[in-house]
Amino acid sequence: MASCKPGKALQTWGRHARGARQALATIYNLKPHFQKLLRPIAAALAERGISANEVTLGALVLSAGQGAWLALDPTSRWPLLVLPLILFLRMAMNAIDGLMAKEHGQATPSGAVLNELSDVVADAALYLPFALVRGLNAPLAVLVVVAGIVAEMTGALGPMLGGPRNYAGPFGKSDRAFAFGLLAVLIGIGLTPGLWSTLYLAALLVLSALTILNRGRRIVAEAKP
Repeated sequence: MASCKPGKALQTWGRHARGARQALATIYNLKPHFQKLLRPIAAALAERGISANEVTLGALVLSAGQGAWLALDPTSRWPLLVLPLILFLRMAMNAIDGLMAKEHGQATPSGAVLNELSDVVADAALYLPFALVRGLNAPLAVLVVVAGIVAEMTGALGPMLGGPRNYAGPFGKSDRAFAFGLLAVLIGIGLTPGLWSTLYLAALLVLSALTILNRGRRIVAEAKP
């Protein structure tokens, strides 16, 4: 019977453990399954002459409209209760424009730039108005949004160093959408912001900081001379 050295076994176990943590690190890992459901829609839009960039811009306009609604009426529960639906539509449109770019020959440098910029602009438009919601810790809400933008820009540095665009967790774009959507629903159904919401936002800030750190480390590790 072949023997296995303890050190080698521990290294193998460590690789599998790290792989398991990476697989569970972010909601982004569900993207392939989500794309599978949306692939027919992407194909239909491409056949009708609609471009991936138009879908990207559509998602940005939708996000800006939702954010403006909450900013103009922060005391109403309706913008908060509708937010999860808008976030879902935005995620669907983001997945569709990626499919159209990759699978229908629509990938362009301008599209890549538009995609990265629209993501952070849409995040700011959707989440900064939370600072206007009565009872929420406004400075902390703004810090969470800024940290999310820094995390996305950190992930985008990968190609500059010869590596891939990095989506490491634990708090990527999809996770932020879930977290802010949940916060919106809780407040929208009548839960008054207070200590719980401050602790909630503080936790999101810590997760964002960990994401920035993880992405930075992996980009350096994957960088090519």
